[in-house]
Amino acid sequence: MSVLVIAEAGVNHNGDMERAKEMVSTAAKAGADIVKFQTFKADKLAVKHAQKAQYQQELTGSDESQYSMLKRLELPYDAHQELIECCNQHNIEFLSTAFESSSLDFLVNHCHLKRLKIPSGEITNGPFLLEHAKHDLNLILSTGMSSLKEVREALSVLAWGFLTPNKSIKNLQDCLELLKTDEALEVLQNKVTILHCTSQYPAPPESVNLNAITTLSESFNIPVGYSDHTLGNTASIGAVALGATTIEKHFTLDKNLEGPDHKASLSPDELTSLVKDLRLISTMRGDGNKLIQDCEQEVRSVIRKGIVAATNIPKGTNFTTDSLTTLRPDNGVSPMNYWGLMKSVASKDYKPGDTIDLKDLNA
Repeated sequence: MSVLVIAEAGVNHNGDMERAKEMVSTAAKAGADIVKFQTFKADKLAVKHAQKAQYQQELTGSDESQYSMLKRLELPYDAHQELIECCNQHNIEFLSTAFESSSLDFLVNHCHLKRLKIPSGEITNGPFLLEHAKHDLNLILSTGMSSLKEVREALSVLAWGFLTPNKSIKNLQDCLELLKTDEALEVLQNKVTILHCTSQYPAPPESVNLNAITTLSESFNIPVGYSDHTLGNTASIGAVALGATTIEKHFTLDKNLEGPDHKASLSPDELTSLVKDLRLISTMRGDGNKLIQDCEQEVRSVIRKGIVAATNIPKGTNFTTDSLTTLRPDNGVSPMNYWGLMKSVASKDYKPGDTIDLKDLNA
């Protein structure tokens, strides 16, 4: 199955609708499956005196509050339908992450999304997780800044929301007990993809821990992808090689634009290169069965060896280590049966280089 590629536009439109539409076009041309934005109301997301993260201060200055920055980067509700139509024209799926309840309701009931993305910052927001699951859509859960325990707890709440949407949660332990059931596993397998993630922009190589993809997959037995905040494409390609089913990567039209995410984002050309490489590595992964490939058959017969006579071997004499050797091509008896021939006698005369007949094996 081909990897699902999410081109993360995020807030890199800088509040400019024409730039946002150009990002849709760019993502589609690059070959991405989905272009993703972020939907929020700053008033419902942060208090007015909330400070920026360190990387945001470094990129956009420390004088402006996080609230003011968010207000400036809001994607207005009335712009969403125009973006959805733009996505339809370019044959790419529109997706946006909701960061608070009113935006989630808007995306579900007005934008009619086919799937929802839960950001890393909300993985411990139990009520918000429950709201997502109750909509009964496919979910992508990003797991940056979280432990395995927190991922398990989040999945338990999602399972509760999917399976018992009209039943109140009395305590988290009830959700964790539900998570142990076959029904919970089945619904999560069918509805949820976890994204391994390091929530730093850019993420240092030593923090990436791609092997956590394997840990998450083995721990929960549901699809696992990777949300890549590193510089370049190496981490995403490595993630797919490890089995990631989904890759999410930020991109921008211009890395020199003002804003918190542009510097750590891919350029349009880099995005195109990434998608090409992800498709290729996805094909290369195969199905995991160790088999002889069709393309190997001709080479196999030419460069493998068979057992041949090393000396003249008269009919009726015993084969010996001195009378047999192995040479290309792979005809007759396989060298893995070399020792078995030592118990046999020649059924005919052999000259040096003659292929040993299969019927002489254990004759």
